[in-house]
Amino acid sequence: MANAYIQEKFGIDGDILKLFDDAAGELFEVFSNIDRVSLRNEAKVLWSMQKNRLATGDFAAGYGYGYNDRGREVTEAVYADVFGAEAALCRPQIISGTHAIAAALFGNLREGDELLYVTGEPYDTLCSVIGLRDSRNSLMSMGVSYACVDFTGDFTEDDVERAVYPSTKMVGIQRSRGYSLRPSLSVSRIRQIISAVKRVNPEIICMVDNCYGEFTEIEEPIEAGADIVAGSLIKNPGAGIASAGGYIAGRKDLVENAADRLTAPGLGREIGPNLGMSRQTLQGLFMAPPVVAGALKAAALTARVLEKLGKEVSPKSFEERSDIVQAVNLGSREALLAFCAGAQAAGPVDCFAKPASSLMPGYDCEIIMASAAFTQGSSIEFSADAPVREPYTAFLQGGISFEHARLGAMIAVNNLRRNGFV
Repeated sequence: MANAYIQEKFGIDGDILKLFDDAAGELFEVFSNIDRVSLRNEAKVLWSMQKNRLATGDFAAGYGYGYNDRGREVTEAVYADVFGAEAALCRPQIISGTHAIAAALFGNLREGDELLYVTGEPYDTLCSVIGLRDSRNSLMSMGVSYACVDFTGDFTEDDVERAVYPSTKMVGIQRSRGYSLRPSLSVSRIRQIISAVKRVNPEIICMVDNCYGEFTEIEEPIEAGADIVAGSLIKNPGAGIASAGGYIAGRKDLVENAADRLTAPGLGREIGPNLGMSRQTLQGLFMAPPVVAGALKAAALTARVLEKLGKEVSPKSFEERSDIVQAVNLGSREALLAFCAGAQAAGPVDCFAKPASSLMPGYDCEIIMASAAFTQGSSIEFSADAPVREPYTAFLQGGISFEHARLGAMIAVNNLRRNGFV
């Protein structure tokens, strides 16, 4: 009954529908494991909200300076608990994950310090923050040096000893793959990396870019020894409900330093109104575990279908996942554009638009982004994007319900079929 309606309304070929049905049956145990993690994480979020006595009055809008803003204070107490941190910043004034990470970097690095990325070169938009691309106000322009370790998934104590110098102040760890094909990092792997760094010098600050990884596992990086983490509310922790914002969590002094950079020295965390967004921020956090679980299931399902169609995917359908991103090697520019066009056509908003590749701020090549989402840039909503360069790999993620993500993947794969690419 459902398949007949879907076939009629969206024109999906019958064999594509059957492929998805068969793949879902094969992934029963994978889905069950994802559900167990989601239940544990939902319990953690619920406990934190109850512990901090979240009340209806905490949703009142705060404006102006935001002194003694109860909504902001409760939100940040909940975030600190959920991420296992001493303190947290969680603000609608943080525009993106890159903005959150930049505040953590600029707040805690000084002239003469070294920032060492041990997971390879970071995501494209951070390259301008660091100074790897022309930027008048980068870390490097202010006297912070930078180094990185080539990373394919392996990392040994010898690598640490060779890479860490007396000037190394902070080690950056990117949890998700970004636009690379290296694997995302599990919390267990992050723990091993941090332990190796701390054995060389326990004073080094270990910072984790947590984007796309929140609630994919039972633990978060702070619980694995990270000193500070940062991310975006229009990714996993906002669950498609938070319409803007970002967070920084970790050791209290490091969070305070980031707050001084975000607002002003001496004001730090004490100012910043919630602007009436505390309800959606906290409701998004409350919904995040099951929404992330749905995105993980959809990613595994898409991977399984494309494996059956002969495409190279990463991670594989039965592999454990540490972020919501599914990479699909499509082999040609034309196939990449067809896949992204299908993803755009699957959305509730602007489904009639055809995504086009273009140069974008922070990137060194053309980017195509398919996101027919309620919130611009919300990659917890079903979306696909890619750098338009060899090997023409699409990065699929999100879905604020498993049902929509499954439909979206069906439409995207069907568009590949209709254009002769599978």
